[in-house]
Amino acid sequence: MYTFTVGVQKTTGVVERVPGSGIWWIRYTDSDGKRHWEKCGRRSDAITLLAKRKHEMLLRKKLPEALRGRAVTFGELAEKAKLYSEESHTPQHHHQFLIKLQIIGEHFNELPAEGITSEDIQEWLLEQSEEREWTPATRNRYRDAFSLVFRKAVENHALTVNPATLVKAKPEHNERVRFLSAEEETKLLAVLQKNWPEHIPAFFLSIHTGMRAGEQFQLKWCDVSLDRRQISLAKTKNGKARHIPLNAVALQALQERKRAQQDYRVKQKEKGADLGEPVYVFRDADEDPQHNYRRWFNEAQAEAKIKDYSWHCNRHTFASRLVMAGVDLRTVAELMGHSSIQMTMRYAHLAPQHNRAAVDRLVPVSMSNRSAKKGAESVQRGNEVVTKSVTSRKRVSETESENQNSPIGIN
Repeated sequence: MYTFTVGVQKTTGVVERVPGSGIWWIRYTDSDGKRHWEKCGRRSDAITLLAKRKHEMLLRKKLPEALRGRAVTFGELAEKAKLYSEESHTPQHHHQFLIKLQIIGEHFNELPAEGITSEDIQEWLLEQSEEREWTPATRNRYRDAFSLVFRKAVENHALTVNPATLVKAKPEHNERVRFLSAEEETKLLAVLQKNWPEHIPAFFLSIHTGMRAGEQFQLKWCDVSLDRRQISLAKTKNGKARHIPLNAVALQALQERKRAQQDYRVKQKEKGADLGEPVYVFRDADEDPQHNYRRWFNEAQAEAKIKDYSWHCNRHTFASRLVMAGVDLRTVAELMGHSSIQMTMRYAHLAPQHNRAAVDRLVPVSMSNRSAKKGAESVQRGNEVVTKSVTSRKRVSETESENQNSPIGIN
């Protein structure tokens, strides 16, 4: 509770937070309902500043054009969005965001941000999609980049609207799941063993943990516990931490990678280079580009004649094999790091036995027993009919045989 200095006329919103300090603050609520405190110093200055803030809020509400100064460009807004992305996103996600802003900026950076409309964004996305042959998913990621820039501008009161929200996303048709069969895995491993044996641990870790490429190739040893058989990711794509358990294959892959890095350090030390302890799991200590996985993986799958498969499909392989092994979808969602169960439902068709078991629960036990009893009785009656039929045929056959062998015919 705050008190006011005795003998001084009270002014709403002007407070001496520490009585007798002579330092005065102003307290006000902006047009968005957010409460603010500002330190001013003298009481007279606090009264003047409070009046100014109230006047600004009135202008922003009634005459927003009166507050407009020099037009802010899209490039200036993009720079502020970059700071937010660097702080909030994973390094891989932030890097992809910077690439998108660079391409977008070639056309939009010098334009006044307030003059950019949803039609401008939509036309640009259409032109680039045709020129660069973007998939719907890629096109949507560029739309998201636009939206982030404008959303942060609205939050910072630089703009009043986000035009990108009016641009509809394209259907991505992500329901199709491409996973590696056992035969394809054998072919791929044979090629890797022949040409790129040093990359086999990376491949095994991918299909046995389901890690995203950015998570795996930015993985640091400090995030790996071989004793507890666990990987801990502080920040993932959805902004949440995730703990990934390691099975025997994944654990062995990490152990082999650690031995390979140790052997590499010894060889480099013999050459006079002391590289120090490696930081990243899939980079050598001198920053050798071990993480450039697309080059060797794409060449390997081409040689193995595996079509329509990418490194990201290793995640589908991981999830699909879990579901086909009987793991429930909620657990699969947690292991995959999905933000919602809806993202995991694409794998549900791989476990039809779970759907059958679910509908069987609607049948009461008594009814199920009666059905089983009726079925047994039906089978028993059927057996009796068959037995009687066979017996009758056998008797008829024996009578006919006796008549044929008898010297006296039966008329």
